[in-house]
Amino acid sequence: MIASATSSTAPLSSSFATAEDITQIYVAAFLRPPELGGFSYWMGEAQSGKSAEQVAAIIFSLDVVKAIYPTSMSNAAFVTAIYQNVFSRAPDTEGLNYWSAQLEGGLDRGALTLSMIRSGLNTPDGTPGKAMIVNRMDVARYAVARQQATGIEVAPDNLKLNFAMVSGVVSSVELARANIDVLVSISPQHAARFLLQAGFAASDSDIAAIQATNYSAWLDQELNRPIGETSWDWTMGQYTALGNVEPSFVSTVGWRLISAPDAVRQRVALALSEFFVVSAQGLDISFQGFALAAWWDLLCEHAFGNYRAMLGAITLSLPMGYYLNMLGNKKEDPATGRMPDENYAREILQLFSIGLYKLNLDGTPLLDGSGQPIETYTQSDVSNLARVFTGWTRSSSIPTSDPNFARQPMVFRSADHSTLSATFLGVTVSNTDGLVALERTLDVIFMHPNVGPFFGKSLIQRLVTSNPSPAYISRVAAAFNNNGSGVRGDMKAVIRAVLLDVEARTDANLQSPSFGKLREPFLRFVQWARTFRASSLDGHWRLYNLGYAGSNLNQQALYSPSVFNFFRPGYIPPNSVIAQQSLVAPEFQIVDEVSTANYLNTMQYIIQSGTGYPDGYPNQLPGAKPNLQPDYSVELTLASNASALLKHLNLKLCAGQMSPETELTIRDAINTIAVRTDTPANNEADLKKRIHAAIFLTMACPDYLIQT
Repeated sequence: MIASATSSTAPLSSSFATAEDITQIYVAAFLRPPELGGFSYWMGEAQSGKSAEQVAAIIFSLDVVKAIYPTSMSNAAFVTAIYQNVFSRAPDTEGLNYWSAQLEGGLDRGALTLSMIRSGLNTPDGTPGKAMIVNRMDVARYAVARQQATGIEVAPDNLKLNFAMVSGVVSSVELARANIDVLVSISPQHAARFLLQAGFAASDSDIAAIQATNYSAWLDQELNRPIGETSWDWTMGQYTALGNVEPSFVSTVGWRLISAPDAVRQRVALALSEFFVVSAQGLDISFQGFALAAWWDLLCEHAFGNYRAMLGAITLSLPMGYYLNMLGNKKEDPATGRMPDENYAREILQLFSIGLYKLNLDGTPLLDGSGQPIETYTQSDVSNLARVFTGWTRSSSIPTSDPNFARQPMVFRSADHSTLSATFLGVTVSNTDGLVALERTLDVIFMHPNVGPFFGKSLIQRLVTSNPSPAYISRVAAAFNNNGSGVRGDMKAVIRAVLLDVEARTDANLQSPSFGKLREPFLRFVQWARTFRASSLDGHWRLYNLGYAGSNLNQQALYSPSVFNFFRPGYIPPNSVIAQQSLVAPEFQIVDEVSTANYLNTMQYIIQSGTGYPDGYPNQLPGAKPNLQPDYSVELTLASNASALLKHLNLKLCAGQMSPETELTIRDAINTIAVRTDTPANNEADLKKRIHAAIFLTMACPDYLIQT
């Protein structure tokens, strides 16, 4: 990859380099299109404010490029080399003298290279070499577009070989395009890997759809998929059907995560629920199940919207108001010494937007003159900010005896609002008009330069990898700052940047010890349920809470032990190889001997028997099945052949990343289970034993537990 080792945090410029500029530089300098990693890097630099000429100058200052064009190379030799790349011929005397004079006059090599190809593209049709330049740029654009669409990076040598076949003949352009299509073809394993990052499971239909189009087209379709039945409507329907018995939030969220067709939206909502935390633990509210249904709907509604709108909705959400004490927060009272509650003011900064330390665009800490991180806010900032969050209370229009009260946003009560001005993050907000002050405050937070890298890194960690490179974070943060149309905070642009980035898609990272993440226990459960088409026997989704500490999976959506989520983003397992390599592993914070044993025991039971309360619990009839049952009909057709069954599970659960050694071990174990053929019932029972063992052993092996 031809890329710089440093990045810039300069503001966006109206003259920043375009994709066309970067492609032209590569064609003129290296006689090939850019590979995806290099292209993505330089586009990130462009979005941070660099012009085409600046990008070109930096490229030619790199050691890897100086090896091709040494500084000792004469101006005439350099002009001849670039001229040959652009025009496919040696320069005539006039051209050689002209361009050499440009260098002697102070034009740098990068700017000259860019100028030369631009001049070639602007010559009249029929000019010698013009058709060659046009055709090469056509193929180069196509190569970039196809790499972006599929997320598959073509090796530079392959790009150069492919480029060599391009001449002025149209058929060669078509041949080059066809060859690029072969180089970026998406295998079932590639598609499954993408699906397990973007959602929960890799269905045959989704794998086929991605192979038929590309990652980008499939993701666009999902990002534009309408929201189906809401959690609120489902919960209300269950409430009525059960005779005014409120469903648990476990049932509502389980129903949505396992059965909703908009898997990408649900996956992002789950990630958001671990960033903007509201937990049933500590949520003392009537109709808690309804309140959390409304909260999940809020996350789903804004998952593909704008971060600023989401921040506003979260701030005034009734569950958040209860959870972090903004509800009923009152102004200062000198007579009693009462001060505004600072809980929400602190957490909106520390956890929901900017974090503790100032960041560069690439997520690295901004350092002071002594080389120390710079704090983003002080206690004074929090105390001032808390004044803005006073005066908000529950609407009295709906009584608490009606579950509909739980989805009403908080309303403003001016009598409880502090009118003292609030100075925070270097800005003073007049607090006389509480409604205006709140909007102004959220705008200030939203525009803080930390939000893009802080939030972007969190989303990368939840969906793709625990240790994204600074360049990866920079590209995602740039997408947050500007979606390409001048819009800040566009969630669709951020999601696309996270999932389609070269680091997420390249095969090279499959072997990198710093890439990937431990699958969260609850995520493993949802993946099992979706992969094996689990459904509720009676439609009520009577699921167990799997998040009790010290039992089951030790994790359940919306059941975090605190506002700090189940695990911290910077957690480092002590006395580990991970620590020795200076890496983080957030999900390992909920891993110990007990939780590991509980995971294995819980999943062994669930895989064999399903899960959830049997009908009639606690007085169910003998033999009553747990409420959530899998469908192993597809696996039954494969179970007599251990190799075929393992190949199927390897794709669906591991995206084809199970090692041959692990596959052999599991296959040998399956083959020890004899299959009777004396009766259909015995035959099916033995085949199911094979299926249960194969799924369990797969979901217990490191090849599965670590998602790469």
